[in-house]
Amino acid sequence: MSGARKSAGMPIEARRIALYLVLIALMLAAPFLFPGFRTQLAALWLMIVVALAWDMTGGQMGYNSLGNVFFYGTGMYVAAVITIALAYDVGEYTSAAGGGIHAFTDAQYFAGMALGIIGAGVFCAVCALLIGYITFGLRGPYFAIGTLGVAIAAGELVSNWEWVGGGQGISLPVYPGDLETGKVVFYFLFAAAGIALFVLLRWLYTTRFGAAMNAVRDDEEKAEAMGLHTLRYKLAAWSIAAFFVGAAGAISAFQLIHFEPLETAYQTINLGIFMVVCVLLGGKGTLWGPVVGAVLFHVFKEVTWNYLLGWQWVALGALIVVTVVYFQEGVMGYLMRRKPEWFGIRVGREAE
Repeated sequence: MSGARKSAGMPIEARRIALYLVLIALMLAAPFLFPGFRTQLAALWLMIVVALAWDMTGGQMGYNSLGNVFFYGTGMYVAAVITIALAYDVGEYTSAAGGGIHAFTDAQYFAGMALGIIGAGVFCAVCALLIGYITFGLRGPYFAIGTLGVAIAAGELVSNWEWVGGGQGISLPVYPGDLETGKVVFYFLFAAAGIALFVLLRWLYTTRFGAAMNAVRDDEEKAEAMGLHTLRYKLAAWSIAAFFVGAAGAISAFQLIHFEPLETAYQTINLGIFMVVCVLLGGKGTLWGPVVGAVLFHVFKEVTWNYLLGWQWVALGALIVVTVVYFQEGVMGYLMRRKPEWFGIRVGREAE
């Protein structure tokens, strides 16, 4: 009996390994196979990171945040401040319009990038702990609105903070080297963040921590009655998500070179909504759903932004309406229901 089960499971595992190998090969080859789309491919990995991070709380725990973009924008500014502070006074640098006047050595640039990415992730994780103590007292739509308020307030505060450039934004030095080489570097930085988060979540969702997250989503009161300290799990999950979103924001800061608070960093209307749509499109509460949804949404966005200019927001609105009204389970939910054998799920007589 056990031997039969083992042999039956081998083809599925073999297909899974083959899929991972193919995807890794595509990831490594993509910027060289499509050199004209390196920036768009990097943006795709950014969408994968923020979608996976959002699903940690929105899909796995049932806490739908509209303020995860706070960590993205904060990560951008933390990375910029760290990089500038290694060589100059931040206030003097921003008042002089930044990179156009002050020069950075290669060592200063790469040291600032490394420390900025790590520092942004850690700072955002700490922010998630502090903010979470307040916002996790809210539930349902109140939590969503509360987190959205945090992101909006942060954007307004930073836009009036002259030390970091205020509303004019802040500039970072240009990548020291060939422009195309820089695009490849940023692509692999985003890809590394996406793969690291995916691998972490693939393991995490199989542990007791993952089961606790799902218990919070299914019935938080019952989970607490059974002795589960739900606030600890909520804070830990949101901090992990914040770390990766903040790190992704830091990478974006170096890629964009110049950014400003409301339209670029704390873009609640754009990126703040996009990450939610990616998860809804791919399937909430699944490991692959945010990845699939990010790919589909990014392709849809690039096509409409290029060929339906002026109507792109109408097309995006239509996509959101269709997804929410007619396709709530997302792509992965639909496939798991129609093709359970693809995921190793045995139903009916096969399960006997």
